[in-house]
Amino acid sequence: MSSSYSRKAIILAGGKGKRLAPITSVISKQLIPIYDKPMIYYPLSTVMLCGIKDILIIVSPQNESLFKSLLGNGEDWGVELSYKVQERPEGVAQSLIIAEGFIGDNSILLALGDNLFHGNELIDLLLSANERQTGSTVFAYPVRDPEKYGVVEFDEFGTVKRIEEKPEKPMSKYVVPGLYFYDNSAIDRVKKLTFSQRGELEITSLNQGYLDDGMLNVEIMGRGMTWLDMGTIDSLHEASAYIKTLECRQGLKIGSPEEVAWRR
Repeated sequence: MSSSYSRKAIILAGGKGKRLAPITSVISKQLIPIYDKPMIYYPLSTVMLCGIKDILIIVSPQNESLFKSLLGNGEDWGVELSYKVQERPEGVAQSLIIAEGFIGDNSILLALGDNLFHGNELIDLLLSANERQTGSTVFAYPVRDPEKYGVVEFDEFGTVKRIEEKPEKPMSKYVVPGLYFYDNSAIDRVKKLTFSQRGELEITSLNQGYLDDGMLNVEIMGRGMTWLDMGTIDSLHEASAYIKTLECRQGLKIGSPEEVAWRR
C-alpha cells in the first residue's frame, strides 16, 4: 500500500478569527476570499498535492453548514471530505483529539486553514515528508517577526535544539508554519500534553516532544518558497495581491482544487 493511502489529512478551520473582527463575527475567516477564491481552497490544494484523498475539515459550530455548502463531499475533486465541529478552540493540537476516530491507525497531515504555501520546491517537499512513515516532519521558514510564532533554535552545527512558542527574544529567524506531518503516535502524545498558560494544547509542545525523542525532522523552506499566514487584515491583502499578481502575469491558477485534481 502506498503512503498516499496510509496518511489522512486534517484541515483546521475552526477558531474565532479574533484578529479579523468584525469580519469574522458573522463568517469563518477560512471562507473569506483571497483574491478569486475562498481561503480554504489554498490549504485544501496543498493537501491534495500530497495525493491524500481522505480529508477531515474541523470547523466551528456556526459555520459547519457553510463549509458543507461550499465544498460538499469532495467528489468533484476526487477526494473524500468529512467534517467535525470544534466546540471550543483550545489549541491547534486539540484537532488531533477531535479527529481521533477519523484518523484510526493512519499517519496524519495537519494543515492550518489560514496558511498559504506556494513555490517551485513545494511538491517535492510535500512528497518527501509524506513518504516518511515514522516520526514527524515540520518546516522552518525565515521571517522578520519570529516572536509571533513557534521559533526553531539551532546549535552551531545547524542541528535543531528546541522549538519555543512566541519567545520574547527569538534565538533565530526561523519559525514553524502551519503544515505538520505526524505518525500515528501523535494522538497519544497530545493526550499527555497539559494546557498552556493560554489555555491551549500547543502544537509547539507536540513538536518539541517529537524532538526530545529524536523523531522530529525539520526541513527548511528556502528562497524559492512563499508562506503566508492569512490571519490578519494586512496579511489578507498581502495574500490577495500576491495571488492576483502571479495569476494575472502567468495566466495560471494558484490554490485551485480543480486544477490539482485534473493534474493528478
